Amino acid sequence: MATTGEETFESQPQEGETRRDFLTLATGAFGAFGVGAAAWPLIDQMNPAADTLAASTTEVNLEPIQEGQRVVIKWRGKPVFITRRSEAQIEEARKVPISALVDPEKDEDRVQKPEWLIVVGVCTHLGCIPLGSKQGEKRGEYQGWFCPCHGSHYDTSGRIRKGPAPTNLPIPKYTFLSDKLVRVG
Repeated sequence: MATTGEETFESQPQEGETRRDFLTLATGAFGAFGVGAAAWPLIDQMNPAADTLAASTTEVNLEPIQEGQRVVIKWRGKPVFITRRSEAQIEEARKVPISALVDPEKDEDRVQKPEWLIVVGVCTHLGCIPLGSKQGEKRGEYQGWFCPCHGSHYDTSGRIRKGPAPTNLPIPKYTFLSDKLVRVG
């Protein structure tokens, strides 16, 4: 069979374009895989370590805590004060007028269950640990906590009442798993 020379480029099979398309697709896929493989260690290192995740929550058995007793647990390297308040302490905290507070916050807004007060035990002035969680320690003028560093006084709801601290003791995120078990964090 002889060719006439009149055949044009368009009439010949277009294998070059098919091969070119395949090479472009393969190169793009290989490049995307390479970028993903390079980026994965950078993204993965941003996840918290296993020991950090383990410390992010703490479960506390509330059963042994007696009325009026305070315990201190450690959560994320900070002390957390857990208080089982008496009816008298709850009533006293609730009858404080909001206008008398430096950082106005109702007692009802600071607790999930009235008898249990859970606060981070770090003074909001300069980060000292207030006294008042152990027997015999000074509790301040409002029978809550007293910061020995600069004299801040907190009430039985952890609210600042006197001294240089600008805000109340912070409330950590917590969930009651049952009547006898709470998860902080």
